[in-house]
Amino acid sequence: MNATVSPAQAANPAGNPRRKKALTTLAAVVVLGALGWGAYEWLVASHYESTDNAYVQGNVIQITPQIGGTVMAILADDTDFVKAGQPLVKLDPADARVALEQAEANLAQAVRQVRTLYANNGTLGAQVALREADASRSQSDITRAQSEVARAEDDLARRQSLSGNGAVSGEELNHAKTTLANARSALAAAQAGSVAAQASIRAAREQLTSNQAMTDGTSVENHPSVLAAAAKVREAYLATQRVALPAPVDGY
Repeated sequence: MNATVSPAQAANPAGNPRRKKALTTLAAVVVLGALGWGAYEWLVASHYESTDNAYVQGNVIQITPQIGGTVMAILADDTDFVKAGQPLVKLDPADARVALEQAEANLAQAVRQVRTLYANNGTLGAQVALREADASRSQSDITRAQSEVARAEDDLARRQSLSGNGAVSGEELNHAKTTLANARSALAAAQAGSVAAQASIRAAREQLTSNQAMTDGTSVENHPSVLAAAAKVREAYLATQRVALPAPVDGY
């Protein structure tokens, strides 16, 4: 029995095994590529991120000035690489310089004032000694005035005892009374002078004590007023050094 074969079957005998093998190979390559890409994404690429306009997980440091002022210059732009200590921004130093000059002037004035306090200790001590000498003279004046009063009283009493028999004239008696009155006035003036001298001594001693309280136990260099003024100078000096804002670390 004879079979009839069509022209199409004659052109593609047994389903064309070469074409089937090529398709199978291509499918295997695609599958292997997909598996390889999936493995890469899972094991490697998933641990990294990429961007074209930002830094991922970068250390960002905030830069702020320690003093206020007008910006005079900006010495770095975005994405520039800078070294630690490199100036980034410069502020107007005029105000800081004026503040430093004022602080230095205040320090000089404080030193002069404290030196005056130490000098006043000697002056006030001399005034106390002078007032004490005045008080001593006043006491001597009182003693002398008391002697004059006692002598004038004796003289008046003697004349009064003699005036009854006409041995002493009325004029002499009046003169003795006047002398006694003058002696008593002199004694009162001496006593008032002594009181004033004692008050003057107390005032001088109080001034000396008050002045010594501001100088005892310290020197001109370590006096609180001088130390406070010196601290202001250091503060103003630091402000002059902070007009430039430096980069704290290396980076972009």
